[in-house]
Amino acid sequence: MSQQNPGQMITPPNALRLKVGGGRLGTIDPAAIAKAEAALKSLASNFTQWLADEITKLDAARQQVRAEGVTADTMENLYLRAHDLKGLGTTYGYQLITRIAGSLCRLIDDKDKRASTPLELVDAHIDAIKAAVRDDIRSDEHPVGRVLVEELERRVKTMAG
Repeated sequence: MSQQNPGQMITPPNALRLKVGGGRLGTIDPAAIAKAEAALKSLASNFTQWLADEITKLDAARQQVRAEGVTADTMENLYLRAHDLKGLGTTYGYQLITRIAGSLCRLIDDKDKRASTPLELVDAHIDAIKAAVRDDIRSDEHPVGRVLVEELERRVKTMAG
């Protein structure tokens, strides 16, 4: 007769626990988290100015495209400025700007198609970002913000399609 093997239970290590500090490094210090949150809060008063500076850079990039034409350099500068705002919008408290800037990035992401990008659609994105700040529309939960970003995204999708 053959002998039956009942099996063996293997418990894998909890990798998540290790990544969040529950392993050999110990737990995350709540005081350190509080200190980081306080530092971020103290910087929040600068967010309005920093956001305004980023929008000014984006608008300057748009003006450069108008003045010098659609070139590899002018469109790359415009893309980089939009990409910066895509990354910073939510940090500055404007999830809507992140979404609009993301749509603008998708519009001008393909370097080979930038020359045929309709500048009116670029302008619409930049003007929408400026309007969001002006009217303090921070998210797509705002009815105007939602309609605006959805229309911009629809048009970009149509361009890509």
